[in-house]
Order: sequence, then C-alpha cells, then structure tokens
Amino acid sequence: MLNRRNLLRGLATGMGATSILGAPHAFASRPNFSIKTGGAKRVIFFLQNQGFAPETCIPEGMTESGSLDGVTLPEPIQALDPYKDRMHIITGLHGRHTSPSHSAYFGALGGYRGGIGVAPGGATIDHVISGLLPETIMPHLRLGMDALENMISRPTLATLSASDAGKPLYMHSNPVNLYRLLFGGIATGDVKRRYEARSRVFDSIESLAGQGVDRLPAGERERYSSYVNGFRDINGLRERLHDVSDHLTNFAPEYDERFTQPEFETDWHDALLDIGIASLKAGLTSVLTIGSGRGEIFGSWKGLGITEQGHNLGHMKQPDNPIWVKIRQYNCDMLVRLMQALESMPEGDGTMMDNTLIVYTSNNADKQHTNGANWPFILLGNCSGAFRTGQYTRLTSSRPLNDLYATMLHAIGAPHDHFNVSRAQASQYRSVAGPIEELLA
Repeated sequence: MLNRRNLLRGLATGMGATSILGAPHAFASRPNFSIKTGGAKRVIFFLQNQGFAPETCIPEGMTESGSLDGVTLPEPIQALDPYKDRMHIITGLHGRHTSPSHSAYFGALGGYRGGIGVAPGGATIDHVISGLLPETIMPHLRLGMDALENMISRPTLATLSASDAGKPLYMHSNPVNLYRLLFGGIATGDVKRRYEARSRVFDSIESLAGQGVDRLPAGERERYSSYVNGFRDINGLRERLHDVSDHLTNFAPEYDERFTQPEFETDWHDALLDIGIASLKAGLTSVLTIGSGRGEIFGSWKGLGITEQGHNLGHMKQPDNPIWVKIRQYNCDMLVRLMQALESMPEGDGTMMDNTLIVYTSNNADKQHTNGANWPFILLGNCSGAFRTGQYTRLTSSRPLNDLYATMLHAIGAPHDHFNVSRAQASQYRSVAGPIEELLA
C-alpha cells in the first residue's frame, strides 16, 4: 500500500534522502531574541576541522597582546598579510566544557557539551545571529566541504549548527543541488528543466502529504508534520526566490565544469564558496557558515596535491608541516576571496565588507586530540566599527569561547551577558558577565 509515509520514504530514496530529510530544519523558526540591530550587517563563520594550532597564527616573537602593525604573519596565514589592519587574532579562549576530543561538533558554535553522537544542547551562535539581523530570504546558509565521495553520498549533513536543543541544521555539500535550489529559476537548459520538474513534484507532494495528518497518533503526527513542513518551507523559499529573479541574475555564479565534472573535491569546494559569495552579495543571506571537513574528523584536499586525508591528518603536528601549511593557505585564499568580493560591493558610505565580520577558527580547538584549553580565533572585519582590528589579543583569564559569542551579540546590537551559560555555570567556566572588552572598539 502506498501510504504517505511510504511515499515520503520512496521519494527520499529516489531524490536524495538527506536533502529531503534535512529540509524540516533548513529554514527553521527564528530564535526568540528581540531584534535591536540597525543597518546592514553580516557574519561569516569558517571552521576548519582537526584543530587550529596557535603557532600557525601567532606572529613570531609576539608573546603578549599588541598591534599587528609591522609584524610578519606566519606562513600558513600569509595570504592575510594585506588585511592585518582588519584583523584581530585571539588566543587563550577555552572550550574544555565542549568535550572536543576529535571534534566538538555542535558544541563548537554552541559553547556546550558536544562530541560524536551528542545532540545539540541549544541554538548555536551562527543561527542565533541570523535571527537577530534584518530578515533576508534565507537568513542562514550553511556549506560543508569534504571528500568528493562524501559530498556525493551525503549531500547534506548536520554537525555544526542548530536552531534549538535537539534541532540540528543541515549544511549543503553538493553545489549542483544547491545551485538548482537557489538559482534554478533563472537558469537555462538542463538545470532549468530539472528545477521545474522537481518544483512540480514538490508542489504535489506538499499537497498530498498534508492530507489526513490529523488522523495520525499524536507521536506520529508531530514527526510526520515536520516532514510536511519541510516541503512547505522549500516551496516557500522557491516562491520567494522567484519574486526576486531579476535581481538574482546579476549575482548567479557561472555554472561550469567545476559543478558538473569536478576532477577533485576542491572543485566543489570552490563552487560552494562561489554560491556562498553570490548569496551574500545578492542579499539572500546575512549569515554564512562554512565547515571545511564538515565538523567531523574526515576531509580531503587532493586538489592541493595532498594524498593524506581524513583522520590521519589530525595525527600530524600542524606547525611547520607542509601539508597543513597548504590546507591553511587554501583556507586563507578563500577568506581573501570573501573579503575581496564584499569589498567590491558598495554599501552605504563604504562597502559590504565594512559591515561584515568573518570568524575563522576550528570545530576542535587547537588540535585533533585536545581538551580544548586553547581555542584560537581570527576575526576579519569590524562589523560596522564594533570590533578593534590590527591587534593580537592573548587572553590570560581563561574565558570560555561562549564569552566571545556574547561579545558578538553586543557587536550586532543585541547585548546579552552570557551565551549558553547559566548563572550556575558561569563561575565554573570562568565566564564573565558581558563582552570581552579587549575585543570591542
């Protein structure tokens, strides 16, 4: 018998299970924070897996906080040297309470206990910020970069972002699918035909699947409704994108062989980044989260000439390691591409980059096997003048990464004393009420 449950299961199998099953949380309701922001702001999170060794980001000879003026950046992040005046390097934050080990998973952006198989304990900072900034068509876009075979077999994956406790948010890893979703309505040829065919199917499925939900047992009804709402959300997104189709034609990335005939996984990494850049420039999203390695212990960079991949990379020391130098340089080249793209777009009296904050870190503190005692961050941009730049800050008070996230809330005009830290936990974490003052302008 072809009942609605079997229909959804069959559709998921035939059209990409994780793409469909990820939908219920893809455009979830916004966090319950009051909006206090003014003007256009945006935040980009870029997380590299396997840790971020402090030695690879601290300028040689700098043992204390100070200006970056006149210093030389380490080889792995040398591509950022022209942007030192827009940079803030931070070390000394901790994430011991996130139980990182191989990865803190949701705990990296949530500031709570993470680990493999642990459900998110609450909303992550990227999603919270997306609910505080002026609303966009797709407030929070998430991209995941991995080995090519993993991105094909699991085109969506949830490991880093969450909208609430127990509600993971999926990141997109297949640029072909994501391009069709966002730009299929203005495409031509096969992309357009596939987009229209899928749209007709999704419209029919939403209508059919929604019938008779009230007759299901209460437990089944809630679960089933989440799937129905997923189709409704996707169809609603498609309608919103159609309304701005003329605008989107100015920003859609070139749909070339990197999408359709990737030689290496880095072709898809670059294609995903282009979609992310286009979405920011077009104003489709205000928060972009990029997971290189997708928050796990895997990952591959064969396009950089690196044959080692996955878990083995985490057992290699990062400082002065030519393999990790290449990976970090590749990351920094992506960060430069993001900055240059946003600098090219006028906004107000300046450019989009003037109103942007880029947060570069890892989902696993300083290394793969770690207790999370030192969690480096690099901030790029000042988010409309909120952050100090051109600085290295070495924190010595052992403040948790939650305090950095609370500082970001202050920077966007939504001040909160703590982020995902209760009053009872504050002394245990050594969390101080309010922002980290050394970071704010």
